[in-house]
Amino acid sequence: MRVLLCRPRGFCAGVERAIEVVERALAKFGPPIYVRHEIVHNKVVVDALAAKGAVFVDDLRDIPPGSHVIFSAHGVAPAVFDEADHLELQKIDATCPLVTKVHAESRRFAREGHTILLIGHADHVEVEGVVGEAPDRTIVVASPAEAERVTVPDPGRVAVLTQTTLSVDEAGAVMAVLRRRFPALTIPAKEDICYATTNRQMAVKALRGKIDVWLVIGDPTSSNSNRLREIGQASGVPAYLLLGPEQLDPAWLAGVRSVGVTSGASTPEVSVQAVVERLRQLGAASVEEIAGVEETVEFTLPAEVR
Repeated sequence: MRVLLCRPRGFCAGVERAIEVVERALAKFGPPIYVRHEIVHNKVVVDALAAKGAVFVDDLRDIPPGSHVIFSAHGVAPAVFDEADHLELQKIDATCPLVTKVHAESRRFAREGHTILLIGHADHVEVEGVVGEAPDRTIVVASPAEAERVTVPDPGRVAVLTQTTLSVDEAGAVMAVLRRRFPALTIPAKEDICYATTNRQMAVKALRGKIDVWLVIGDPTSSNSNRLREIGQASGVPAYLLLGPEQLDPAWLAGVRSVGVTSGASTPEVSVQAVVERLRQLGAASVEEIAGVEETVEFTLPAEVR
């Protein structure tokens, strides 16, 4: 049995930035530092930061006045900023700049009088934040079937945005329906699905036909990790999402000659290597790193923690 390790995999620039924001805030201001929602969707990362003094909350009212609060990489609605001000909290925004871009597009399209069709999953925290920019003008569309049914007040003034962590293929299928139904559809100058999501999906697709089973290392709450598992499965082989080696079932490897391993954009490399070590214990004779796109993107940190 051999293991083929995808590249790129793991942390994207937005996740690295968000984690560094929390670590720098802890070093600069001392614990506790409060974080609204999970800073990124990965239990290993969240538990490690909690051990250093980060406190994760879903309700800003649980934070003592005057405390520092960090908004997660997924972004928040303007109402959350207003609530933090009302509660006298000191805000630090760790929103991924690529998500911030989608928020800015939403505000612009709303000012121009467009109905905004947001391709994404309505229950995802990133989508909730974007919808909050223009809730009376935004309709979430999750599938081609929903795209066929959606109605708008003025078909001549419709714009489209996309959740940054979607499957490129699924988002493209929805977009194709919207383009057909709304010929005047306004589209951002640069696509919203982030570079890291696209690169990780392409790396999995590049190994189609060479893999007997896929292992995607990531949290079950991570959208981009789930999309990677779906893409692996779409190639016609079993694909499993697991947080770490303790979830690896040896039965998955019965009769397997090649195992594909990748990880979501919020997954630390330590989790990947722990799974690889478990695969070695279970009989992996070789581990090969597959060449892929080199990622050099870096984002500036918020002024509060520079």
